[in-house]
Amino acid sequence: MADIRFDGKVAVVTGAGGGLGRSHALLLASRGAKVVVNDLGGAPDGTGESKMMADKVVDEIKAAGGEAVPNYDSVATMEGGANIIKTAVDSFGRIDILINNAGILRDVSFMKMTEESWDIIFSVHVKGAFCCTKAAWPIMREQKFGRIIMTSSAAGIYGNFGQANYSSAKMALIGLGQTLALEGKKYNIHANTIAPIADSRLTATVLPEDIRKKLNPEYVSPLVGYLCSEQCEETGGLFEVGAGAFFHLKWCRSAGARMKPEEVTIEKVAENFGKVVDMSDAKIMGSIQESTMSFMENV
Repeated sequence: MADIRFDGKVAVVTGAGGGLGRSHALLLASRGAKVVVNDLGGAPDGTGESKMMADKVVDEIKAAGGEAVPNYDSVATMEGGANIIKTAVDSFGRIDILINNAGILRDVSFMKMTEESWDIIFSVHVKGAFCCTKAAWPIMREQKFGRIIMTSSAAGIYGNFGQANYSSAKMALIGLGQTLALEGKKYNIHANTIAPIADSRLTATVLPEDIRKKLNPEYVSPLVGYLCSEQCEETGGLFEVGAGAFFHLKWCRSAGARMKPEEVTIEKVAENFGKVVDMSDAKIMGSIQESTMSFMENV
């Protein structure tokens, strides 16, 4: 297979000062993309600011012969998102690829979680993806090309103790990505979501050191690169990825139980609950229309 390249394409990677974002930025740049390296430069919990992290990655890209510029705006405001995309347009004339990667952690049990810990996670992860994508969307529609990546997490798919805020935000990104895939399809805008497992500042407090060493972010970036390429037709997908393993996730539903609507009671539900949760004949649901039709058929 011929090398997949991004010559003439412009990519924005948020939270690209380290970890996954840095790896994505370096790979795209090595394949010819011009890259905006966005990073606020804060700590893993979102506090503080520094230009050092974004600048360092830009220097790495330039040293390898690539083209890149830094951006230090926060993704969590409309102004910040607009400035991030403006940096791409002002520097390179367009925006083709947006990788929504910026994120922070405020892990604590639900009992001890504060409103502030909840809100800041949603501000960075969910609103951050909204603000940046909102600014890039009209440009991508006009040029009839766009590739958008949402960064979810296994915590969003399955839940995780002490991460009610983080897991909720990460699940929200899956819904955002799927809807953007539907709305962007006729404009050749593809939106896909990854749930990566990789070593980063955010996993430092979660994973053992010996495991972290084996979870190089570079093992995730090739999937991101392919999903962002012109060759890839996938859109609306959800992928778990890490350590050289790649999985496509789909929602499936049990065959379930059916009864006449007017005859439904608590006792009837209890009597048929075994059928409701029996996944032996589960079927993949491909769309909201397919899901809804099952209920309409019962009516």
